[in-house]
Amino acid sequence: MSVVVKGVGYIMVHVPDFVRYGSKPVRDIEDDGTILEKVNNSVRSYEDAVSYAPNQVFIGNMHPDDLKKVPKPWYRNLLQKANRKGKFGEIYPEDEFYAWLKISDDFNLILLEPEFTKAIREKTASDPFMNEKRNNKLGDGVPMDKIMKVIHEEGALPLYYKRKIIGAIKRDHDNDDTLKAHVLLENMVSKASGSLAMLHLLKQASLKPEDVDFVFDCTEEAIGDRYQRGGGSMSKAMAEFCECMTASGCDIRAFCCAPNYAIVNAAGLVESGIHNNVVIAGGGCLAKAGMKYTAHLKNDMPILEDVLGAIAILISKDDGVSPKIRLDAIGKHDVGAGSSQQAIMSALILKPLKKLGMKMTDIDKYSTELHNPEVTLPAGSGDTPATNYKIMAALAVMNKEIDKTEMERFIDEKGMPGYAPTQGHVPSAVPYMGHALEDMKNGKIKRAMFVAKGSLFLGRMSQLSDGISYIMEKQGTNN
Repeated sequence: MSVVVKGVGYIMVHVPDFVRYGSKPVRDIEDDGTILEKVNNSVRSYEDAVSYAPNQVFIGNMHPDDLKKVPKPWYRNLLQKANRKGKFGEIYPEDEFYAWLKISDDFNLILLEPEFTKAIREKTASDPFMNEKRNNKLGDGVPMDKIMKVIHEEGALPLYYKRKIIGAIKRDHDNDDTLKAHVLLENMVSKASGSLAMLHLLKQASLKPEDVDFVFDCTEEAIGDRYQRGGGSMSKAMAEFCECMTASGCDIRAFCCAPNYAIVNAAGLVESGIHNNVVIAGGGCLAKAGMKYTAHLKNDMPILEDVLGAIAILISKDDGVSPKIRLDAIGKHDVGAGSSQQAIMSALILKPLKKLGMKMTDIDKYSTELHNPEVTLPAGSGDTPATNYKIMAALAVMNKEIDKTEMERFIDEKGMPGYAPTQGHVPSAVPYMGHALEDMKNGKIKRAMFVAKGSLFLGRMSQLSDGISYIMEKQGTNN
């Protein structure tokens, strides 16, 4: 039996009023209240977020290579024609996302005032994913005096739209910090956005919800209470939201590598015959909203981290058409492999290729950490994709597969500009999977290698780094 990638769903959510609740902004605002106004004045309009070329690449309206033709800075050279809906998903405005956030709420933690509830009900009524059950969960709203009472007296967190309070999210325990309002909001945002990505995936792959057997969640949220931080199953929560009533699931946490570990685990379940259709889903990370906002303000540019990304991928048994995942050459970063970038890339690229008798030049496209460089460069974090592709090209030179003079051509042909929101798990190789499906279907490429890395040292339990890689291959391709 072989395993294939059958479809993807990628969405973005424009969340200007949520930037204040990103981990970095919320701490800075507590120290200096004047920062909030600067943040509010520097987030983009929804129209600008939709017209931003990297966002159009993410949802599939542009190919990553098309970004090379768009003048920089991209945030100043907005597209004249841009659509909120793309091949892989869409870009949601904040008010509509509030509707899905409320629908995700199974414990009546989110309170929205009646007028706003009515407005978002009307706006989402024509959404193809809205049904009677979901519409009913919106309710009729809660009077503003009650909302203000829970904010002032019960530790609820105010929710804003266009800088005005339109609701609140309650805490669900007086003494448990993992159930305080801010943490619950982070979890709810991840659930709602990840579920929307799943719905787009099911539609794109023409898969009925009841045909999903298993769901892997790969977000960066650790749901749970004080006794089991990280023990909750976001996967089953999203499966329930999407009405996948015969599915089960569990969560995979591996820093930025998580989606790729989930893909390999999903492929193993399908290859073994345990399941036929496994979905990998990862919602947006609210904690990373506005993470580099200070650098953006300093450089007189809009805060580009005012969007959340979410992904969903379907792994299924071989249909004879869809691209395969090569399970005979999974790259892994062994404990003793070393933590230098060269050592990591050698373990993840050279070793699995050698097992197949292939060269680096046999791979048509490499997908790595596809962070948008316009977000990271102003903060001094560099251009992560460009750096990784330079290391890959140098490896090819060291391995005598290309001449040193061919490095730039190698990078240009086999790499791509970064375009994904900087949310850890979201940009880690997987955003290109939808484009790889299209490129293979259209005969542009035969093989793509997905190379993901993780920073285990961030958790203070180990100084190690991590990584995993796998090859996606067009049907009928020979070694």
